[in-house]
Amino acid sequence: MTAVFLDLDGTLMNSKPGIEQSLRHAFRASGHDNHADSDLTWMIGPPFQDSFQKLGIADAQPVLDAYRVHYQDIGMYVAEVYDGIFDMLAALSGDARRLYIATAKPHAYARQITAHFGLSGYMRAEFGPELDGTRGWKGDLLAHALEVTGEDPDASVMIGDRHHDIAAGREVGMRTLAVTWGYGEPDEWSGATGVVDHPRDIPAALVGLGG
Repeated sequence: MTAVFLDLDGTLMNSKPGIEQSLRHAFRASGHDNHADSDLTWMIGPPFQDSFQKLGIADAQPVLDAYRVHYQDIGMYVAEVYDGIFDMLAALSGDARRLYIATAKPHAYARQITAHFGLSGYMRAEFGPELDGTRGWKGDLLAHALEVTGEDPDASVMIGDRHHDIAAGREVGMRTLAVTWGYGEPDEWSGATGVVDHPRDIPAALVGLGG
């Protein structure tokens, strides 16, 4: 695998504290207090628009607007890079692999975060949806990334922690690697080509996938 596409939240970073804080604020600010005190882990990863629909929120724009204001002001940097990630990225770069971010987080935020936490220097390019939701489905995002980069899906892998990472990678013809330290559950990884339990296992897992 010469091209490695990496999810951000739940794969490279523990972003849960900041995301949950901003979501709880947004629910309260928009009059959806009943959701503010529930477990919101399941919302981290997939596009928020899809999650708001599952919650039965007909007009999600006020929630999204409140979230974005709070997230940009406070929540964006309430996060940390998982232990072992920098060593893993250095190892993959040393193996001459090309690294890319492929996140459901709008790229307007993702690029600020990766620069702040020192991740961006390892990446050839970073891909995320537009603020208006364009390419919010990760399959569309990966198809766009392949077109822009010219990478061969047969020589590419998508690495992530949630079901949509795995489904999107398979949709565009990539191999997929699920990580267990993020926010996904075991039943979400059943379609993955492989599963790893620690960042240090990723280089060897990629060799096992065929390159």
